[in-house]
Amino acid sequence: MTSVRVDSAEPIYRDPARSVEERVQDLLSRMTREEKAAQLGSAWVFQLADGPELSAERAPALLRPGLGQVTRISGASSLRAPEAARLANAIQRHLLEETRLGIPAIVHEEICSGLMAREAMVYPQAIGLASTWEPDLVEAMADAVRVEMRAMGAQQGLSPVLDVCRDPRWGRTEETFGEDPHLVARMGVAFVRGLQGADLREGVIATAKHFVGYGASEGGMNWAPAHIPARELREVYLHPFEAAVRTAGIKSVMNAYVELDGVVCGADRELLTGLLREHWGFDGCVVSDYFSVRQLADYHRIAGGGEEAAAMALNAGLDVELPGTDCYGDPLLRALEEGLVAAAVFELAVRRLLRLKFELGLFERPFVDVADVAAATDTPAHRDLALQLARKSMVLLSNDGVLPLAPGSGSVALIGPSADSARHLMGDYAYAAHIESLLEMQQAGRNVFSMPIAAGVDIGAAAARAATVLDALGERLGGNVRFAAGCDVGGDSRDGFDEAVALAAASDVAVLVVGDKSGLTDDCTSGEGRDRSSLDLPGVQEELVRAVVATGTPVVAVIVSGRPCGSEWLHEHCAAVLAAWLPGQEGGEAIAEALTGELNPGGKLPISHPRSAGQIPVFYGHKLSGGRSHWKGDYVDGPSAPLYPFGHGLSYTTFALEGVRLRRDVAHWNESIEVDVTVRNTGDRTGDEVVQLYIRDPQASVTRPVLELKGFQRAELAAGESRRLTFALPVGQIGFYDRSLAYVVEPGVVEVFVGTSSNDLVEAGSVRVVADPSGARVEKAFDGSVTLSR
Repeated sequence: MTSVRVDSAEPIYRDPARSVEERVQDLLSRMTREEKAAQLGSAWVFQLADGPELSAERAPALLRPGLGQVTRISGASSLRAPEAARLANAIQRHLLEETRLGIPAIVHEEICSGLMAREAMVYPQAIGLASTWEPDLVEAMADAVRVEMRAMGAQQGLSPVLDVCRDPRWGRTEETFGEDPHLVARMGVAFVRGLQGADLREGVIATAKHFVGYGASEGGMNWAPAHIPARELREVYLHPFEAAVRTAGIKSVMNAYVELDGVVCGADRELLTGLLREHWGFDGCVVSDYFSVRQLADYHRIAGGGEEAAAMALNAGLDVELPGTDCYGDPLLRALEEGLVAAAVFELAVRRLLRLKFELGLFERPFVDVADVAAATDTPAHRDLALQLARKSMVLLSNDGVLPLAPGSGSVALIGPSADSARHLMGDYAYAAHIESLLEMQQAGRNVFSMPIAAGVDIGAAAARAATVLDALGERLGGNVRFAAGCDVGGDSRDGFDEAVALAAASDVAVLVVGDKSGLTDDCTSGEGRDRSSLDLPGVQEELVRAVVATGTPVVAVIVSGRPCGSEWLHEHCAAVLAAWLPGQEGGEAIAEALTGELNPGGKLPISHPRSAGQIPVFYGHKLSGGRSHWKGDYVDGPSAPLYPFGHGLSYTTFALEGVRLRRDVAHWNESIEVDVTVRNTGDRTGDEVVQLYIRDPQASVTRPVLELKGFQRAELAAGESRRLTFALPVGQIGFYDRSLAYVVEPGVVEVFVGTSSNDLVEAGSVRVVADPSGARVEKAFDGSVTLSR
């Protein structure tokens, strides 16, 4: 790692022995208004570079006053890892040596499923991570991403996505951790801790997004308004963000595109300053979602132009404009001159950004060692972690005994458009998917910068490191596996049906690998901007499944998708269904292992699986009056219950919960509710079970959900083995927001349950909660603990 020498005669801001605040104040006092404004802006990599080299024509003018952030050196280019690191060094060197004050830039990258870079590891998409129910593994993944990012010269990642999603029609469902605020918070906090590390000088800034309500959009449509009542907003949608701020110390938050009751999040001072900073104590930077400052004028039409948009956003508390400087350039300077933004507000935003740069250690270590990059990228340890996460993410939704496929079980027809595609295993912010979207923009003339994007990149090569399901299953079952695609993911061509049906009819079992293509391009069926009105398989895939089922050959469906997918008919008529999600680079191996029994699936659904789009929303934590418990109960034309409940997932073995009990039936305001349960593997093979802890408040001053997840633990058990689990649930975790929107824990009775899904529960009993006799409010808690013993 190359360091910058600090001369004792140099100004305070260059002296690492001085405090961060002293250095910030000194630097700020030396800056012109133009230099300050430049810190609140950003530039795409392709604005600054020609291929792997800094552009001699464009870069000097763009960088002359300095720069706040560089957008996606790796993720928006065709650069290999050493080239990306070398270019990052060149940008920093120019800023340090060719600008008046020598302020380095923060380089940010997308990291939804790992670092979005040509040679970086592609991990399972977030919905698959949530299906592991293992926060420790998510933390380990984020730590691995940190290593790759730091090696390539990047210091900020635009994740985790903390949107609570209860509408799988929304294309970005795959980027979320699902429907439950506690599960989303646990996974998000783990991600932040892994990415930022114990010391930000070695860490990477995490960015919680999208603040707030983005995943609750009208009709499941991207960018549509969110209709969320104030109490539900706090208890469900804000909860994961609050946990990330209060318990993980997250350093950046990104605004949502959406509006809440007519107020656009990017211009909401009560949200970005009042709640986030003044109430929660957030001390980092708020960055704009891409182009969202300009949207205030051009999309939402609450601003008359760039100047008003800049003033609205900055006054609300939005510090940095991404992905390029637009409204925070000349329009912001004019807004300052016209008094639309106070100088103190402007300088406070600059101060926040500079503070982060000092906390990152950028002034002392602006450069990376290019020779070290290869050793940090796509390492065997990272591959092992990606495979472990993909394995743990597999959710066996149904099985009549056809799985696992034994080596001598006969011939296998492998069918479906995703069976021989590594690309389809990856989420919308994987490198290959996102480069496709940039190229599509360029080809369609929608490239707002009118310059080459990712020139010469080979999309196929980006996915070449991943084994397909056909590769991995063929390796295990050899000549017993024969393949026919049958159809594409989208489109209406049935030209491949006859071959696929004939192959299935001549085989002992048919494995159909079907689902979505994730990304942002027009041919994608899942991902950002790719919302759907139906949960059925896209294109003619449902027809293909029906045709194969009609042969009478047992059918196993492997659903490769970032959302609950497939018609109720499909799930009822297939002999087994495996939800593989978007499992990433090692997903083909994990799927093959699950099909053949090398792996015993143990993942659980982080989102309820509707029977049809007409049931949405169908989340488990509804209110008593939520339409599923009234005197008729069901719809006229079908059940109101989901096809598979939240927390559901089968195994090739069986489990039993025994000895469920509360350790005591009274808990004071400063204590924990303690619950014991023994989980026993009652089958004949090793497997994982996720034990889930839920509560119910049977009577309160405001209506409460019928169930609330408050704890969970995944445990691996050998055949016949038992483990004792003790949950400790702080009383401060069971509160809610009262009529005045204050967080309270009301004294009274709380019912406690443990189970293996939200629909498979054992009652632990009731506990009486005793209030603080002084009348003080109970402090909100975000998580308890679980102890395992044998």
